Amino acid sequence: MSDSKDFKVLYEESEIQKRIKDLAEEIDDFYKGEEVIVISVLKGAVFFTVDLVKKMKTPIILDMIQVSSYQGTESTGNVIMKKDLSVDIEGKKVLVVEDIIDTGYTLKYLKEYLESLNPKEVKIAVLLDKAERRKANIQVDYTGFVIPNKFVVGYGFDIDDKYRNLSYIGYVEN
Repeated sequence: MSDSKDFKVLYEESEIQKRIKDLAEEIDDFYKGEEVIVISVLKGAVFFTVDLVKKMKTPIILDMIQVSSYQGTESTGNVIMKKDLSVDIEGKKVLVVEDIIDTGYTLKYLKEYLESLNPKEVKIAVLLDKAERRKANIQVDYTGFVIPNKFVVGYGFDIDDKYRNLSYIGYVEN
């Protein structure tokens, strides 16, 4: 699969941006001007994170972390830490920004890891939620869209690091 014409559109860029604006307002209402450390989960969440924090009025410190459980279009189930934080989150409010929650294993692992660093609190924002695939018990605080069980591409979502730069979110037809 090398042609982006093979993908069906799930969300156009305008729909994505409107939903992110609404999420930013929800997050701002929660934090009420208090500083938060925003942790973007590399690589997929970079697009979502940048658009989200640009729309937020909450003061932020931005950091990145990289974990992975995917190879190609399948989750391996094993979570690997590829890049750790560069800021100290102890006693701080933390907002994890992730592109998608599927089985929930990766975010559960990540939240438990971050909580071991003694932050004041850890909240989670995801752009896409494949709720029907959930296996781990993990709470998401801010959700962009709940989607069916489809493999998505574009707007940060990839297949072996390709197609992230599509402006829309598409899916692979099974």
